[in-house]
Amino acid sequence: MNFNLLQQRIIESPLDSKIFVSGPAGTGKTTAGVERMRHLLVQGVPGESILMLTPQRSLQEPYLDLLYSPERRAGGEVTPATIGGLARRMCDLFWPLAGEAAGFVRPDQPPVFLTLETAQYYMAHLVRPLLDEGYFESVTIDRNRLYSQIIDNLNKAAVIGFPHTDIGSKLDLSYFGDPAQRRVYQDAQDCANRFRQYCLDHNLLDFSLQLEVFAETLWTQDIVKDYLTRSYRHLIYDNVEEDGPRAHDIVGEWIADFQSALLIYDEGAGFRYFLGADTQTGFALRELCDEQIQLQDSFVMTEGVAELSEGLIEAIAPTFEGKTKEERGNGSALSIVQARYYPELLDSVVAEINSLISNSLISASQIVILAPYLSDALRFSITHRLEAQNIPWRSHRPSRSLKDEPASHALITLAALAHPHWNIHPPKFDAAYALMQSIDGLDLIRAQLLTDIVYRQRDLRLSPFEEIKPDVQERITFSIGNRYSTLRNWIEEYRASNPLPLDHFLRKLFGEVLSQAGFGYHRNYDSVRVAASLVESVKKFRLALDLTGLQDLLGLGREYIQMLNDGVIAASYLEGWQNEDKDAVLVAPAHTFLMMNRPVTIQFWLDVGSSGWYERLAQPLTHPHVLSRGWQEGRQWTDADDVQYSKEAMARLVSGLLHRCRERVYLGISELGESGFEGRGELLRAFQKVL
Repeated sequence: MNFNLLQQRIIESPLDSKIFVSGPAGTGKTTAGVERMRHLLVQGVPGESILMLTPQRSLQEPYLDLLYSPERRAGGEVTPATIGGLARRMCDLFWPLAGEAAGFVRPDQPPVFLTLETAQYYMAHLVRPLLDEGYFESVTIDRNRLYSQIIDNLNKAAVIGFPHTDIGSKLDLSYFGDPAQRRVYQDAQDCANRFRQYCLDHNLLDFSLQLEVFAETLWTQDIVKDYLTRSYRHLIYDNVEEDGPRAHDIVGEWIADFQSALLIYDEGAGFRYFLGADTQTGFALRELCDEQIQLQDSFVMTEGVAELSEGLIEAIAPTFEGKTKEERGNGSALSIVQARYYPELLDSVVAEINSLISNSLISASQIVILAPYLSDALRFSITHRLEAQNIPWRSHRPSRSLKDEPASHALITLAALAHPHWNIHPPKFDAAYALMQSIDGLDLIRAQLLTDIVYRQRDLRLSPFEEIKPDVQERITFSIGNRYSTLRNWIEEYRASNPLPLDHFLRKLFGEVLSQAGFGYHRNYDSVRVAASLVESVKKFRLALDLTGLQDLLGLGREYIQMLNDGVIAASYLEGWQNEDKDAVLVAPAHTFLMMNRPVTIQFWLDVGSSGWYERLAQPLTHPHVLSRGWQEGRQWTDADDVQYSKEAMARLVSGLLHRCRERVYLGISELGESGFEGRGELLRAFQKVL
């Protein structure tokens, strides 16, 4: 691989150098970081002395490709981590030191680490009775979103570095509007206080408490600092701008103790601002480095895409920090796909993708279809059309509840059928859908016909296929009948045996039946990914509840299904980001694609007239800008702030997407959008200015 002079300078810098590298996406910063790691290992630096930090585990993939490659020489292992992951390890390792100092009631007992899902479970356990008492009366959002926003407030307090008891007052002082809303902030603060006390009483550590214990209790102890500084002598910290101020504070104090350090900062980014990312505190770390290097030449964008990017940013937000020129784009890298109605637009988009793959050297993996939000209807409409053209696809929506994924919904339905003692009786449609998902070649019509005959909801009975009338058997087909019989017999045999923990049951069902030829998960890699995430979710749920005293395996499975039915937001699982079927068209929300941090040749943007490209999600219990270190205490959030931050967010999003596009952007524009209304959003206006 060829590197330019600046990259070569970064890679081969002395083993005692501390360098801050900045530049837009696509300028080879991460590539230089990976090669720097390779250089350190080749020079004989012990792998176990290298700490590789990123804000999110999915951003570590380029480094892990090197570490797991067969060409790498044998030796110690580099430690890939996030600040949150490092905090968890230190809390676990130094629990005798942390437990009592942090105020846990039972410091002599082991800690229980919570995922986002299990944290929502305990939050629901505490908040559900309060809702019946009148808490959050003026808030009209789903309960799962209410729980997650309270947890998000606690996380922001930990990530930013202010006491969790100040959440309500910060939100209240910034609010300008209906006085009734102020009561909501008091309720949110009370729920956060109750949850934190419950965690301290039961040795539960959610993300916020892990980070607080590490930063405020352990990091101040000499024994912990000595352990970390002796363990790690070299630091590679990529995507600094996507991390929070507390992480930057820790690295800022720690950097003097490293022998060498490489900090990589992506200009014009900060896409995780809604999770507490702070570009200003990240950029301030450059002052602690011996050398600052800026990379400007893109290895990704063609000249036409670069001009389009500059023109769009000029049209959206002329003062945006990621803008480097004053040129106006000419749209030479832009194509427009137009239709009157939305289904016609999707037909045209898929036809264009089929043409690109068939008539050129572009592979499916070099094409992405992006939208501000990816609804179930939109995802199904696109993927159904791609399948009809035999185009491989994959999709990823990281915050989507596992309950809403067809593959996991089918597994949960089969689990309920296999455990009658749970007293969960799936409706006939769920049973039919589970059979359709599980048996290859079974369509919904025949699945419903089969279910109507064999399934008895009251006693969860599944009749044998042989008892069906011969003419109906022929209509369903005997090949489908044989597969149904295999699945039914497996469930009957399981019912007659001792029940397993839910995650063990799912592994057994998947391995012995559903992954075999003739069944729905055999070659459906998207379903396999969802199934893997579900098993990991159930396992972590079981471990968390086992350690808190709920040992009843039967109750655990029922409790987990109840939690899913409450619609908890899924935790982030690496299976979703690291899909094995890489040679496929990616269908994803725009922000999800950005956090994958990989370039593609062609991008299709849908719903360009939608307000989702720039408007914040409605979050009545939290606020990403008010709960940030840069927000002035006591200042009120006004409509002018909303407009300004929306423009900056859209400029950041557009710049990030185009810096990850090699050749061309296709705009999908329909007169009537997905919801049936004409879209006239700010992004569409910006494109009109450019053209």
